[in-house]
Amino acid sequence: MSNPGSALNLGPLNGPVLVFGGPYSNFAATLAMRQRAKELAIPPARVICTGDVIAYCAEPQETLQLIRDWGIAVVQGNCEESLGADAPDCGCGFDEGTTCSLLSVEWYQYATQRVSADERHWMQNLPKSLSFELAGKRVRVVHGGVRQINRFIFPSTPEAVKRKELVLAGSDVLIGGHSGIPWGEKIDNRAWLNSGVIGMPANDGSADGWYLLLSPESDNIRCSWRRLSYAADQSRHTMCNAGLQSGYAEALTTGLWPSMDVLPADERARRGDPIVREDMLC
Repeated sequence: MSNPGSALNLGPLNGPVLVFGGPYSNFAATLAMRQRAKELAIPPARVICTGDVIAYCAEPQETLQLIRDWGIAVVQGNCEESLGADAPDCGCGFDEGTTCSLLSVEWYQYATQRVSADERHWMQNLPKSLSFELAGKRVRVVHGGVRQINRFIFPSTPEAVKRKELVLAGSDVLIGGHSGIPWGEKIDNRAWLNSGVIGMPANDGSADGWYLLLSPESDNIRCSWRRLSYAADQSRHTMCNAGLQSGYAEALTTGLWPSMDVLPADERARRGDPIVREDMLC
């Protein structure tokens, strides 16, 4: 395992790569994601998680154990960074006093009480970023931003910000997580992608999670965003039984976030609008 803060290089990969983010202590969604990878015949060596294995939902240890047993590559998210260091909060980047910040107190306390010393050690030693080559393209995966683990980058984030991140990444393709919304944009012959997350819906009125398939096609990469359906009712029931009823439990089935504090105006205006993602060639 790499040292804290390091970058992990997976080298050249041959065949489709599956990328997903935010399991968020949602065991049923993570189980469905592993099953989908099996159906797609994608081995663990070509599956990548953008971090935040533990967060909002009620089965942190079960979800973490499933991820570890799966043997996939995981980028350290802000939740792993905070839980690994036994920090007082999740480090999500929410402004103090906002609804998002207040809602995070309940699930973070719940999670931190259930994480063992061995699990904290594992989280502390996750790489801050990882890279690989696919179809001759250099791909880098981070959690939030290249230098700021909890940086929110959305579809409406100014192009200049995205361009700077791509320059910092030094790659042809940059993949992030954290924001919870699947999207992609080409800038100066490079591409910024977000796989979306599986443990919470994308605020589009559907219970589905999202993941990303990267398929080599000659000298290009076909980027395909796909929905992940799973037993969301089961995860919601588990949260309610555990006393986690601050709004995220309901969001699992309504597909609507309990707060939009972190969202720019454009993304707030699209609350409840079904997301349609077309394939993109990088």
